[in-house]
Amino acid sequence: MGHREDLLEGAKRCLLAKGFVRTTAREIVKESGTNLASIGYHYGSKDALLAQAYVALIENVFDEPLGEPAKELRGAAGSLERFAEVWGSVIGTMRGPDSLWRLSMEIVVMGDQLPEVRDHLAKAQREGSRGFVSLMTGVPEEEVTEESVDTLGAFYTTLMMGLMAQWTFDPKTATEAGPLTEGLRQVVEGIRATDGIRATDGPA
Repeated sequence: MGHREDLLEGAKRCLLAKGFVRTTAREIVKESGTNLASIGYHYGSKDALLAQAYVALIENVFDEPLGEPAKELRGAAGSLERFAEVWGSVIGTMRGPDSLWRLSMEIVVMGDQLPEVRDHLAKAQREGSRGFVSLMTGVPEEEVTEESVDTLGAFYTTLMMGLMAQWTFDPKTATEAGPLTEGLRQVVEGIRATDGIRATDGPA
């Protein structure tokens, strides 16, 4: 690997060990076996490097437990089974004390103090929303529309943020995939029941 790749791998290890705020450029250099000048040359700044390292870590979290949707997921696209399966996999990555999602909450809390990191990750979050839509619907990411990202993707990302907060704050009482799916089922049933009443009411 070259210095660029070495820096990225070193930054990943530092993030997992110390988080954003406590990681210094010198620690990244020591961990990666490179030099301080390499950070500026390849990434522009320490924060930009940490942002890319975080995005790479997040991508691995989704790739490893979930795999390619069409090959690995058993529930039919758009079904409650698919919903439960995806969220069960995601929640499984939140259980450990060294969960990457604890690092994510650090960004949420420290966002104003990490503007460069926040800006990089705001762009990455949109792509994460696109990935959720693809996982849930079976539509390839490149075919997911911007409207779907803004609506369905935003819905899934909001659920993700809530779960991250719960599992960081109190894992003992945090929501599991089963109750989350049941909650969605009840919402859907309530909407169907309400729409059925409206359909039989007829014109006023």
